[in-house]
Amino acid sequence: MTEMKRTDYCGVLSSDHINQQVVLMGWVQRRRDHGGLIFVDLRDRSGIIQVIFNPAEDQASFRAAEAIRNEWVLAVTGVVHKRPSGTENVKMTTGEVEVYASKLVVLNKAKTPPFYIEDGVDVDENIRLKYRYLDLRRPEMQNTLILRHRAAKAVRDFLDQQQFLEIETPVLTKSTPEGARDYLVPSRLNPAGFYALPQSPQIFKQLLMLAGMERYFQIVRCFRDEDLRADRQPEFTQIDLEMSFVDLEDVLKLTEEMVAYLYQTVQGTAIPLPFARMSYHEAMARFGSDKPDTRFGMELKDISALATACKFKVFNTVVKNGGVVKGIKAPGCGNFSRKDIDALTAYVAIYQAKGLAYFIITEDGVKSPIAKFFNSEEINAILAKFNAQPGDLLLFVADMPGVTAAALGALRLHLAQCINLIPKDTLHFLWVTDFPLLDYDPEQQRYVAMHHPFTAPLDEDIDLLSKEPGKARAKAYDLVLNGVEIGGGSIRIHTRELQEAMFKTIGLNADEVREKFGFMLDAFEYGAPPHGGVALGFDRLIMLLADKESIRDVIAFPKTASATCLMTKAPGVVDPKQLQELHIKSEVSKKGGEAQRGKGAEG
Repeated sequence: MTEMKRTDYCGVLSSDHINQQVVLMGWVQRRRDHGGLIFVDLRDRSGIIQVIFNPAEDQASFRAAEAIRNEWVLAVTGVVHKRPSGTENVKMTTGEVEVYASKLVVLNKAKTPPFYIEDGVDVDENIRLKYRYLDLRRPEMQNTLILRHRAAKAVRDFLDQQQFLEIETPVLTKSTPEGARDYLVPSRLNPAGFYALPQSPQIFKQLLMLAGMERYFQIVRCFRDEDLRADRQPEFTQIDLEMSFVDLEDVLKLTEEMVAYLYQTVQGTAIPLPFARMSYHEAMARFGSDKPDTRFGMELKDISALATACKFKVFNTVVKNGGVVKGIKAPGCGNFSRKDIDALTAYVAIYQAKGLAYFIITEDGVKSPIAKFFNSEEINAILAKFNAQPGDLLLFVADMPGVTAAALGALRLHLAQCINLIPKDTLHFLWVTDFPLLDYDPEQQRYVAMHHPFTAPLDEDIDLLSKEPGKARAKAYDLVLNGVEIGGGSIRIHTRELQEAMFKTIGLNADEVREKFGFMLDAFEYGAPPHGGVALGFDRLIMLLADKESIRDVIAFPKTASATCLMTKAPGVVDPKQLQELHIKSEVSKKGGEAQRGKGAEG
């Protein structure tokens, strides 16, 4: 390292620094040789400054500058000058000034990068992930991580003002039933014993309430071994908080204020409060989703009653067998071709829908293969239900309620994107409340907790646990932003009797309960306060704040969709001696020294 000490960052230099001598350090963004002068754009995290090497200023520095290339690391001493009139660069924050170099030290040379270190680079994401340390040099990636830092700080500042304590909870814990698969960690000191990485700090934050901490939070890493997609990672971060002596209204109000503070602090955006609310039942009925995008209409309409009386057997047979017939109106899509509609039919088939019926509304009436099965009165009633106008397209799905909701809910979003119906630069926050407490799993032939087994039922639904569990509603709530679930929580069970009743309802026997949750039930007997909380997906929130398509773009070192790290090659094969120390025998076959993945392993 040179004895030169950096005095300033590249991106902060301005007309206030004119005639000052500065020492800058950074990477070469671009080098331009104009014969008698060499121009170098020097970049660090703060931005770019133009540096000029002139042989009349310093011959040695000029000769050294002739050799430098992109991404070399330099230390430069020079004086800040105002750029000559007409040469200013309005696209750069430092575009009014430049640095006349008097000394240059090459701190490190660099190979030619596999892609340009600039914003908007068109390169395969796998290449970016393999060379993530280069990808993170790009200004848009650095700005995203800066935004993430500022958001985390804003959350901590807000919760500190609200008397919350940031308390760490264990990363090595015990595997528990329900939820996604755990990541297991073998114990060397306890043969045949395994820790689990936490899917969330749920149990520990409840125990902190029992411990009298009253207000807890963490910006915490969580781990789930599940199939991935754009907004999921095997390890992710959430804003986790819990409060004692509160009800649902208290938790929702504080969460809204925290989100509003975050947006105001980080983006300068004022978020109107309170957020809209909608019950789970209403969300599914109107939008076919428990995380509806309410920025546009195209709501689902139920025509089951009308379908029962018509002569179209597909419709009335479905209704008679307990199904429903619902539809959506695609405004201005009456010009869709049969090929277009066939593509939409194939799309809803992904969600198990058996078909897609349609009405094309014209000035002369309805055009449809099924129109002949409806009389004019029935057609007019359907058109009135959708407020359909000439040029519109009505699309119908007839199936069991769950399939109909999933298919039309997905089709609604797909069509809205296709026809640019979703308004940009708008923020629609929505609380979805009154979720079902339980969901029946036909494979396990038992009820499972829709959120988690510590969620309290509505007071008026407690008796349903022993009578009609499927009808019980939860004191649970999800926060949705523009159709993306960014968090959720609940008021918790805080008595042993109700918690045991919940465990019994989801099919856990006394031995299982004692083995998995005995310590928690015992704690309930020492004075547990009413409590509740919420967890917000920090990565998703940053993804929306930064206007990115994937949470991989807001995480420094993310995994791929197959849960691998292309940069470090994790997960990797370990030395057999390590497995022996952990009392594990791998049954995965080896070939050429590499484990053959995809065949499973047991320990």
